[in-house]
Amino acid sequence: MRRRQFITLVGGAAAGWSLAASAQQRAMPVVGFLSPSSPELAKNFVSAIQQGLRDAGFVEGRNVTIEYRWAHGDFSRLPELATDLVRRRVGVILTAPRAQDAAKAAAETIPIVFVIGADPVRVGLVASLNRPGGNRTGIALLTPEILAKRFGLLHDVVPYAAVIGVLLDSGSPTESFQLQEVQSAANSVGRTIRVVSAGSETEIDAAFVTFAREQVGAIMTAASAYFSSVRGGIVELAARHRLPVIYELREWTEAGGLMSYGPNLTDAYRQAGVYTGRVLKGEKPADLPVMLPTKFEFVINLKTAKTIGLTVPGDVLSIADEVIE
Repeated sequence: MRRRQFITLVGGAAAGWSLAASAQQRAMPVVGFLSPSSPELAKNFVSAIQQGLRDAGFVEGRNVTIEYRWAHGDFSRLPELATDLVRRRVGVILTAPRAQDAAKAAAETIPIVFVIGADPVRVGLVASLNRPGGNRTGIALLTPEILAKRFGLLHDVVPYAAVIGVLLDSGSPTESFQLQEVQSAANSVGRTIRVVSAGSETEIDAAFVTFAREQVGAIMTAASAYFSSVRGGIVELAARHRLPVIYELREWTEAGGLMSYGPNLTDAYRQAGVYTGRVLKGEKPADLPVMLPTKFEFVINLKTAKTIGLTVPGDVLSIADEVIE
């Protein structure tokens, strides 16, 4: 064989390999992750999603690509970010709480796997928990439904608090429902509540001033994706005003909050990753039941308790899943 012929053959083979590799890259499925938060705050959740995908047989960069879209606390950006993922022709959109509506509006046929804090049936996201129907399924944390439990724990820690402040998210679709639950819980233990709604950092600052001025004995924050995105500031306000506060998720307590009671959000994202992998393999969201949390965590930060001059009763400490010292 002449040298020129050999070079031609090798060049042709290399071109064929390049085309094959390009085709393989194009065939790699793409998952879109839509979040109102930021990469810094959601780092653990991203790792959990990746773990769930691995559990389902998908490794990012090897046989699946993940396109991340972050609103950085600006919820008004979610619709445009969702539309961008649709233009990217992702195979599945995985959404964090408060991002599911934007994904629903933008993607009529693309499968959506959500993590949501509210009841997805109540807010019209799915037809039922067992048979979601349509192109959506996911993990429902149902945090509003455990407000009564959270209120009871706060009462146990601060039994002398005659008035308990409640901070609601004015932009949450479950605001009125959460208020009903809290009012019912307060009535059951004979306590008065002072409710303040806030939808911005300025309004949150003003809410804590109101709570302090009216001498509320303790505070409970409602389940809110927005509050979670600014949790550092809320925890600082609670410390500044020396007010005991119970939050919805352990991430708050790890950030310096006094205590939290709620589902394990990291595990919920792992489960969402598994569901996303199953959808990539061909299962339909309509046939995948909405999953509910199976584990709830009560976490207390004793360092914070000491900072605000609070003594946590021993019987309450004994039932905590974790005590941060």
